[in-house]
Amino acid sequence: MKINRMPLLMVPVLGLGSCAQAPPQPAPAPRVATPVPPPPQYTPPPPRPAPPRVAAPTTGTAGWRDLPQTPGRWTYAADSAGSAVRFGPAGAAPLLVLRCDRSRPALVLQRPGFGAGTVPAAISTSSTVRRLSASPAAGSGAVQNAALPFEIAFAIRDPLLDAIAFSRGRWVLEMGGAETLVLPAWSEIGRVIEDCR
Repeated sequence: MKINRMPLLMVPVLGLGSCAQAPPQPAPAPRVATPVPPPPQYTPPPPRPAPPRVAAPTTGTAGWRDLPQTPGRWTYAADSAGSAVRFGPAGAAPLLVLRCDRSRPALVLQRPGFGAGTVPAAISTSSTVRRLSASPAAGSGAVQNAALPFEIAFAIRDPLLDAIAFSRGRWVLEMGGAETLVLPAWSEIGRVIEDCR
């Protein structure tokens, strides 16, 4: 029997091939630990600035109810054109007149003021606030540095008149160029309103 030597020679060659080592792999780069940032610390927000202070209460704000009442009293009187109520200190010129003018027909609120033309006005009651305009009374002329009679005319059924008559305790009249009046809501006001209706 003949031995084939070729396959046997291959065995050592094959065996050597299996002994060959794979080329060395480079070592992995060492891992560098990345620093973990500390958790954010809570910082409270800066305090809010205080709201601006309001100098004095004005019409349309709840503060007008705390203003001192203007000194004086209401007096009722009937005249040929209709009835009227006047408010002011005893023995002095009235600060305010509310009269029934049957010739228009209207209820006319009059008070001394300053200016050559129409001035802004406002009335505040416990239920209503209304911005108005006051005009110099007809025939009052213009006198420099002197108070003139200014007036606001109301239709006889104007709901603002009822709001004035039924205001809780007081109501306020502001008119450009004149002192703010804080007036008591007495029954005389309702009486002149009813006379005109």
